[in-house]
Amino acid sequence: MIATPAAARPARRALIVTADDFGLHTRVNEAVEHAHQSGVLTAASLMVAGDAAADAVERARRLPTLRVGLHVVLADGRAMSPRSEIPQLVDAQGRFGDTMVRDGIRFFFLPRVRAQLAREIRAQFEAFAATGLTLDHVNTHKHFHLHPTVLSLLLEIGSEYGMRSMRLPYEAGGSLALRPWIALVRARLDRRHIAHNDHVAGIAGSGRMDEAAFIKALATLPAGVNEIYCHPAAPGNGPITPSMAGYVHADELAALVSPRVAAAMNATGIPRGGFSDIFPTPASPGEPALRTL
Repeated sequence: MIATPAAARPARRALIVTADDFGLHTRVNEAVEHAHQSGVLTAASLMVAGDAAADAVERARRLPTLRVGLHVVLADGRAMSPRSEIPQLVDAQGRFGDTMVRDGIRFFFLPRVRAQLAREIRAQFEAFAATGLTLDHVNTHKHFHLHPTVLSLLLEIGSEYGMRSMRLPYEAGGSLALRPWIALVRARLDRRHIAHNDHVAGIAGSGRMDEAAFIKALATLPAGVNEIYCHPAAPGNGPITPSMAGYVHADELAALVSPRVAAAMNATGIPRGGFSDIFPTPASPGEPALRTL
C-alpha cells in the first residue's frame, strides 16, 4: 500500500479498464465476471434498468475487487421510471429512443421535459444505491453527459448519492472541434471536485476493442490517468441489441483475457484499478489516503 497525501493528485500514470453495459444481458454479465477473474478488467458500469441487472448485481457481490459504477441510460435503452412518470421521454414500452440531437434540444428548452429527465436520473441513482454496491464512478450511455443539461443534473443529483468520479469522454486524436467543449466539461468537473480520467480509449473503436486494438491503445497511452472501455459479451446468436449489430463482443472478451494484452499491460508498469483506487478517499479528515493498486 502506498500512502498519498489527501490533497495530492494521484500518480500521473494510471489505468482503468472498464466494461460498459453491465446488466444489459446475461452474456454481458458472464463476460464481465470472466474478464475480471481471469483477465485485466478492473471496473464495470451498471445499467440499473437492464434486463439482466439483478444478475449483474448478484455477480458483482461475488466480486469484491470489481469496481462498479452507474451507467446512466437516457438513450437507446430502458428507463427505470414507469412511463406514467416520464411520458415525454419514453415510448409505450418504456424505452428511450435514439434521436439524441432532438432529445438534447428538448432537454435544454422544455422545462417539463427537463423535470422528467431529473426524475429519471434520480431514479437510476436510487436504484444503484438500493443494490448496496459502492458507487465507483458514473458515466452515461453514448456519452450523453456531454450535454450541458444532463451534466448539470448528474452533478446536482449525483452529489446526493456519493458520486465522486465520472468518465471524461476525451480520446486522444479525437475531434478538434470537440476539444473546447471537453475543456468546459473538465472545468465543470474540477470545480465540483469530481475526479475524472484525463483520456479515454474506446470511442473511435466502440464495439471493436479486440486484442489488436487493446495492444495499440496500450502502446500509445498519453500521460495521465487513462481509461480503456469496451463492450464484452460471451458468444451467442445474433447481436445483443439492434444498435450493436456491428459489435464484436466475443473478440472484446477475448482481448480482456488475452495473455498478450496482459503482458503488454504489465510491461507499461502503470498502476491499475477502478476510479476509487486511483482517486481514493481519506479514511477520515486529516488522515492520508491509501492507494492500493
